Amino acid sequence: MATPVRNIPAHGGTLVNRVLRGAEREQALKRAASFPKIILSEVAISDLEMIAVGAFSPLTGFMNAQDYASVVDKMRLANGLVWSMPITLPVSEEMAASLKVGQEIALAEPSGLILGTLRLSDKFGYDKRKEAVNVYRTDEEAHPGVARLYAQPDVLLGGEIALLNRPSDITFPTYRRDPAEVRRLIVERGWRRVVGFQTRNPIHRAHEYIQKSALEICDGLLLHPLVGETKQDDISAAVRMRSYEAILSAYYPANRVLLSVYPAAMRYAGPREAIFHAIARKNYGCTHFIVGRDHAGVGKYYGTYDAQLIFDEFAPEELGITPLFFEHSFYCRRCEAMVTSKTCPHDNSEHVFLSGTQVRAMLSQGQRPPMEFTRPEVADILIEAARADKQGA
Repeated sequence: MATPVRNIPAHGGTLVNRVLRGAEREQALKRAASFPKIILSEVAISDLEMIAVGAFSPLTGFMNAQDYASVVDKMRLANGLVWSMPITLPVSEEMAASLKVGQEIALAEPSGLILGTLRLSDKFGYDKRKEAVNVYRTDEEAHPGVARLYAQPDVLLGGEIALLNRPSDITFPTYRRDPAEVRRLIVERGWRRVVGFQTRNPIHRAHEYIQKSALEICDGLLLHPLVGETKQDDISAAVRMRSYEAILSAYYPANRVLLSVYPAAMRYAGPREAIFHAIARKNYGCTHFIVGRDHAGVGKYYGTYDAQLIFDEFAPEELGITPLFFEHSFYCRRCEAMVTSKTCPHDNSEHVFLSGTQVRAMLSQGQRPPMEFTRPEVADILIEAARADKQGA
């Protein structure tokens, strides 16, 4: 008799659920109307939702001073559990001074819609430069994650949250699934080994190669594009989603792939964010996670494979998800196939590699990148988007 398919445990053992429903939600909304109100940034809005639905398990709220300090210094929560990114709620000194530990606070989006509540357990100052150096490995403001950190207010609030309303700007509702729903679909499909793929870019042939290589040892692929806040020059989420739909329908087995969006903000923290992304995908039910070259990187701040090396700092059982490391892949004319330096003996002159700058220049001129770099269906979508951007400029 076959063993029934079960999900792997969430990080910390339990999938967090801080979403209030029914009468409990209605009562909480009435009470929240009289609470002090904090207007959340776009990053805080996505963090609130990600905590509430369990994507950031075991967090049940924004970090207190003890957890924050431990994460910045050691990449662990105060209880020793691996956790690599600070998840914090910054407010001004004036706002913090008006609040008392123990009271409840309403958390709202800029429209005024109350999204949730926070029971304040801590308020504390913090060293922005130390966080920048430890988390982002640089204190340069040219780094988008550091720039965001330096621009945010100077006091952090900690405490458990409850989610009362989803954000009003819900993008890609067809593909928006909480961890509990993704886990249910994994069981329904009978997938025992599930590999997650994090992306903030359209899929090109190198991505396709490593995804399909991973599928050779796994039962299913969770294609999990990040659709929260990214830097301005990243390709828009709408364009990326169209490219994913096009390539999946033409080149992937429908019963082996689940496309579902990841509504978190991009932090560009390189190695630390690779750990963070792996833990989040564990919470969505993945058993494996793809880590390629310069995962979550930006500029020249991280070594090409630093995001893979950081996994050596933790015991496999501490992470509870298996990383799959891939070299940079490319097309070799002699091999007539997608390859990596591990599998191809030929000279660089035989390799087809285009930089992001070259691809953007081709697209802006209406030129289709070669088939060896991207599928024509995806190239058409990117050319159309580049043309629309040019006309709108």
